[in-house]
Amino acid sequence: MRRFEGRIAAIVGGGSGMGRAISHRLASEGATVYVADLSEESAKKVAEEITAQGGKAVPVQVDATNNDSLRALFDRIRSDHGVLHVLHAQVGMPGPGGIETSDEEWQKNIDVNIKSAYYTCTLGYDLLKAANGKGSITMTSSTSALVGSPFSPIYSLTKGSLVPFARALALKGAPDGIRVNVICPGTVQTPMLAQFFGREPGADVSELTKDFIKNIPLGRGAQPEEIASVIAFLASDDASYVTGVTIPVDGGLTAK
Repeated sequence: MRRFEGRIAAIVGGGSGMGRAISHRLASEGATVYVADLSEESAKKVAEEITAQGGKAVPVQVDATNNDSLRALFDRIRSDHGVLHVLHAQVGMPGPGGIETSDEEWQKNIDVNIKSAYYTCTLGYDLLKAANGKGSITMTSSTSALVGSPFSPIYSLTKGSLVPFARALALKGAPDGIRVNVICPGTVQTPMLAQFFGREPGADVSELTKDFIKNIPLGRGAQPEEIASVIAFLASDDASYVTGVTIPVDGGLTAK
C-alpha cells in the first residue's frame, strides 16, 4: 500500500524503538518522513536506513522539551513543504519507582512525558491545517494511563494526561480537518523495556519481564512494527472518521 504517497510526516522521537518502526512504516508507504530525535546520530541512522530502502527521510536533531527546538523543526518543514500531514509524538520516559520523587525527577517527567507532547502537537498545528482535511496527530501513551502503575504512579500521572488531551485536541481540530488519536501500548520489545523493569537496584530484568508477560492474554510482548501498523492506520485515510479515541495496543492486557 502507498497510503502516504506525496504526504509529509514528522515523527518526534523517531530515532529508536517504536518511533523508528513508525518512521520506517510511513516511509514504506510513500511519506517523506522527518525523523526527529534528541540523538542526532540516531536520527541520521534511521534516515539512512529509510533512504537505503528507497524511501525519503530527513534527519533532524530535536529536543522535544525545548520549544525553540520544536519551532525550528516545524519552521524547516514549513520552508521545505509548507504543509504537514502526519505528526506523531513518541517521546517519553519511564518514571522513577515508588512515590518518593525529587523535585528534579518530577519536573523531568513532566517535561518529557507531558510538555513534549503538548508542544509537539500545538506548535505543529498550523502546518496540519494546511493539509486540507488530511491532517493527523497521534500520540503514544501507555496502558499505565488506563489501569495505573503501582510501580511508578508518576508514570501513570504523566502518560495518563495524554488521553483527555487527545480528546480535547480532537474537538479543537475537527473544524480544521485535523484528527487526533492516542495509543496505549503495553509491553513492547524496545531498548527502553529494560528501564521499566530495572527501576530497583539489583532487579532481575529478565525474570520481571517474563513474569509480567505471563499476565498478557496473547502471551507475549509486542514488536515495534505492530505498534507502527496501528499508527499507520490512524494516520491514513482508512481512519478518516476516527478521532478522539484511545486505542490500547496491549495483547488484551486491559481487557482483563
